[in-house]
Amino acid sequence: MRVTWVSGDSSPQQVKYNGLTATSNVSTFTAASMSSHAANPASDFGWHDPGFIHSAVMIGLTPSTSYIYSFGSDDVGWSKITNFTTPPAVGANSVRVVMYGDMGKAERENASIHYSAPGSIGVVDALTRRNDVDVVLHIGDISYATGFLVEWDSFLELLTPVASKVSYMTAIGNHERDFPGSGSVYTLTDSGGEIGVPYETYFPMPAAAADKPWYSYSSGPIHFTVMSTEHNWTRGSEQYSWLQEDLASVNRTITPWIVFTGHRPMYSSYTSSLDFLLAPVDTNFAPELEPLLLSAKVDIAVWGHVHNYERSCAVFNGTCLGMPTNDSAGIATYNNADYKAPVQIVVGTAGFESNDFGTATPPAWSLARIKDYGYIYIQADRTRLTVQFVSSTSGTVGDQCSFTR
Repeated sequence: MRVTWVSGDSSPQQVKYNGLTATSNVSTFTAASMSSHAANPASDFGWHDPGFIHSAVMIGLTPSTSYIYSFGSDDVGWSKITNFTTPPAVGANSVRVVMYGDMGKAERENASIHYSAPGSIGVVDALTRRNDVDVVLHIGDISYATGFLVEWDSFLELLTPVASKVSYMTAIGNHERDFPGSGSVYTLTDSGGEIGVPYETYFPMPAAAADKPWYSYSSGPIHFTVMSTEHNWTRGSEQYSWLQEDLASVNRTITPWIVFTGHRPMYSSYTSSLDFLLAPVDTNFAPELEPLLLSAKVDIAVWGHVHNYERSCAVFNGTCLGMPTNDSAGIATYNNADYKAPVQIVVGTAGFESNDFGTATPPAWSLARIKDYGYIYIQADRTRLTVQFVSSTSGTVGDQCSFTR
């Protein structure tokens, strides 16, 4: 388990836990680290000194066990004591996961901030009240600082009650990475010149190298493959080859379920008046990667980017290859013992302003659509995986489905 914190002191500090200590690695970034291709807030009027980012790894921990920890040093002082719980071991019989994208931040005092995300407080508060979460996976559009770097501080403060207590994993999104001349697939100015630097510093994931933010991990009976939709994903690219190798290497006896995830979706029935700039779905994306997911028998693909919730049939190439049937409790259930295709889920609902689906008839592959703030809650054992969309507005389950094998 890794702990990351910010300090004004550049000297290494420590994490104290379970009678042990771990020393931090210290990093920072400067205005020169941001894009220099064109005028942008991150390197100019939006620049804010981040201080020093400390990150330490706690080792020797037992899975599914609660610990207490604090961080700091005798020179600068120590944080309050916090408790956290480690996630289940790889191959353990069960795991409970929260997933969402597109959070951002809002001020509890109703202060005016750049890119306020009104639903973010409700989602954080809803998760803080839960004590039945092992892992959180935030799939892109993390803080929406977009070059106004002080807003990373606001976001991290908002998130602390959740991220300090459970494993908090992330994927990169357009508002962390994209900028002209930076090597991103899409060349709008969505990151405000940040080009992924603050994101990768604050959220060091187990990726192979800097600016290659794709990785995988397993917890309990689920293998998670995390891609970057903002870096080259076409056949023959470095990322595509890695995804191919990762999916082929999954031992379905140890982790019978595969959840594939990234920021931009393959499927969404939402249409925008700004489609002339960049449509919510890149029509080149699914043809490149969907066959890979099908051949690996990926169970569900989870995305953000579009600010609503949507669930599909078992779909490939825009066609339903399999439909769920209702079980005895009335829950839509996909029989993945007779696998047909991945089920696509969009959950860009963690705080930023929601997108209305409009009045057009949804396509045949779209089985559930909700405009609300919230998250998906996944419970999996070795033979059944259940997904619930939980509204942070009402606390109710707005959609539910299960997978069996």
